Amino acid sequence: MHDPTAQVRPPEARAPVLESRGLGIRFGGHAAVDDVSAAFHAGTLTAIVGPNGAGKTTYFNLLSGQLPATAGRVLLHGDDITRLDAARRTARGIGRAFQLTHLFPRLSVLENVRLAVQSRHRAGFNMLAVWRSRADLVEQARQHVQQVGLAARLDEQAARLSHGDKRKLEVAILMALEPQVVMLDEPTAGMSVDEVPVILDLIARLKAQGDRTILLVEHKMDVIRSLADRIVVLHNGRLVADGMPAEVMASAVVQEAYLGVRRQRTARREVAHA
Repeated sequence: MHDPTAQVRPPEARAPVLESRGLGIRFGGHAAVDDVSAAFHAGTLTAIVGPNGAGKTTYFNLLSGQLPATAGRVLLHGDDITRLDAARRTARGIGRAFQLTHLFPRLSVLENVRLAVQSRHRAGFNMLAVWRSRADLVEQARQHVQQVGLAARLDEQAARLSHGDKRKLEVAILMALEPQVVMLDEPTAGMSVDEVPVILDLIARLKAQGDRTILLVEHKMDVIRSLADRIVVLHNGRLVADGMPAEVMASAVVQEAYLGVRRQRTARREVAHA
């Protein structure tokens, strides 16, 4: 049996943009995230993986401020932001897209993105006055909508979009906020095979800019292999591996904690159909 706390960490000389130190949260007697320390740097895309229930989304919630930590700290550019709520972390440059969409359902696609552009430029919330005087902001909103493949649906009410298009719209809103830290929680979930490349291309272009810190929770291993510079593996709320993709995926602890789960399920299905 291998030590489940064994970790492989890549050397990194630069100061991290975002960091968790001994981060954790308990729900009753259950530690959903348990003593997780990890540092994330500008210009890198880190994939956070693990079996269902490993604590990936909960860890995201702790980093972005949706949940208050019961242990440990979160640092942004070295500043302790553990006590800041999600709104103040967003203002500091942490952007988050969720597994479930968070949109203004009665507003159009363009209006949803307009509000994000407006917020980013601190233009106030008198929408009519702002959009009459700031055509440049309207154009920025249109460009973000176009980047996610929704140009033909600019005026459509967000509530009428398919689930996949709602995910695209949420990514457009996130990009409009121009965050330094981009956190994507299964951004392709619920999308058709034809829709996925649009989002993957957007993430790849964002990564190529080299100035963002990108964290990605994703189950699709082909997506992870194509985009990730680094993989962090969570299992039962604990960080069990952290390093270069090839090294981490080949490690015994990941084979047991992550890939092994899939093999067991496959074996059970094969037995059931025998």
